[in-house]
Amino acid sequence: MATKDPETEAEILDEEIEALKAQVSSLKRKLKVQSSTLLAGDAARSAIQASSKARNPARVALLDHTAKHRAHIQQCLYRIASSITAFKVQDPDPNAVDGGHVLGLRFEIMSRGQFLKPYYVMLNRPYPNSTLLRVHRHTVPPAVPLAGLAARHLPEARADGEEPKPQDLERFARALRREIVRYHNRLGVSADLRRALGLQDPAAPPSSENAIVNVGLADIEAKQIELTWADERSGRLVMDDDGKVVKLAVFGKQGRDWTTTSQLFEKNDRIEDVVQKIQDYAAG
Repeated sequence: MATKDPETEAEILDEEIEALKAQVSSLKRKLKVQSSTLLAGDAARSAIQASSKARNPARVALLDHTAKHRAHIQQCLYRIASSITAFKVQDPDPNAVDGGHVLGLRFEIMSRGQFLKPYYVMLNRPYPNSTLLRVHRHTVPPAVPLAGLAARHLPEARADGEEPKPQDLERFARALRREIVRYHNRLGVSADLRRALGLQDPAAPPSSENAIVNVGLADIEAKQIELTWADERSGRLVMDDDGKVVKLAVFGKQGRDWTTTSQLFEKNDRIEDVVQKIQDYAAG
């Protein structure tokens, strides 16, 4: 009777241990979410408060935990309802224009069910005897056309002394947030494409020569996604401002691969359709 190789048995055990660790981590995350949801509810809070053991340390800890979760929920609701907020800032520089008065705009962005780090735009009034605003500082990604939006909605004072067009701060803020959301939608398409094609593990071998081995952004605006096949063919997937696929091009050693392009993309295809066609093409 053949005996198993000790190294093979060790590898199998290691894989089982890693799988169990991943399962435990997943269960812990689910437990944390479910317990937070229960403790933040009115029924659980009322039941804890109605407990006769007023000085019980466990009761005090539960009430504190409940209060923190309720505060977190309230903060999330506020961030969802008020995606753009304005606030005043005092510039500490003694030589700052307009006495250091700065107007700040905070932009809340959500992606994949989670809040991202907010973006900020600071505006000041650098023109004497004028209320015209100008972008002073910002944390907006370079891919977002902030300068163009400011020129359109916040025109600056003219050098010839003529009266400039009226500024519209509200339109500027709405248009800027829309462009930021579009940018993150395009980033999400690239991430979803990698996930759908199973490219989380770069060390995993390709299933066939027609399988894609790499997906990455090809431009700073995240409007083009570069695809690489196992047989060294490359492709470009082009999206519009909102992340919808508008074009796909495949290139081989002999130039443009029109046959593969027609198999993988048709007009009005969504990203889900492209992913399904790529998977079917890799499977043969």
